[in-house]
Parts: sequence; structure tokens; C-alpha cells
Amino acid sequence: MEKAFLQNILEQNKMTSSYSFDRISNENAGFRLNKQAASIGFIYRHIGETMNLFTTFLGLKTDVQNTTMGSTDTGQGKNTEESRQLVKNGYDLLAQIIETIPNEDWLGMIDTPFFGKVTRVRLFAHILFHNSHHAGQISLTLAKGGVMMD
Repeated sequence: MEKAFLQNILEQNKMTSSYSFDRISNENAGFRLNKQAASIGFIYRHIGETMNLFTTFLGLKTDVQNTTMGSTDTGQGKNTEESRQLVKNGYDLLAQIIETIPNEDWLGMIDTPFFGKVTRVRLFAHILFHNSHHAGQISLTLAKGGVMMD
């Protein structure tokens, strides 16, 4: 796998996602599309946690704890600066992975609890797709959501 190819894909994901991520603030972190939907802050934290945690399957270690995967939104994303740092660290780790995994290993298989055995490049692609998916949810919530009262 050509490193420049992966670097370009990573940079595009950062740029495209930034249109949503850069608009997240503590003031809108509690916005939801409806009462059942997760808040912007929760989704943003989930992105950061997932990026960091999924890099462990690609050979890195992290001290990031899962507070969002498989969990209900109970306010985990109120601190948007903390989430912003998780996302930044996640992107930095993905850039590091591109530099450290030899080209010939990208098509090598790894075992994951979510997808079974997949190639490293498929997991890398999933992480970026996951970011884009949730960036879209955030964008929609910024445009159409608000604070939901009980």
C-alpha cells in the first residue's frame, strides 16, 4: 500500500470532517436531533474514543477509556476541548500508523471483535468512514437540532 495514497485519504477525511468538528462548542454540545438521539458532544467524544481505541488493532497502545461505545448518552461529551484533543490524538495516531506499517503489511489480516478478520487497510478505511458518518450526524444536528427539554 502506498503511504502517499493513505496520507491523502487521511488528510481528506480531516478536512471534510473539520467542517462539522470546527463548529462544535460547549454551547452546542448538548444539541440533539430529538430526545432519543445522542448529543453532539457525545457523538464527538465517541469519534475521538473510537479513533484511539481502534488503533490498538493496528499495533498501538492507548490509555483512552471507552465511555461511549455501546453506551447511552449521559453527558460524556460535555467537555468539547477534551473531545477535540481525543480527535486530534486519533488523527495523529493514524498518521503515525501510516508511517510505521510497512507497505506490504497493509493487506495483512488482523482479528477484530467487530468485523472478524479484516485487512489493516479495511480497518483503516472503516475508521475514516466512521468519522465521516458521525461528522454528518453532527452537521445535521447543528443545522436542525437544539436543546431538548424533558
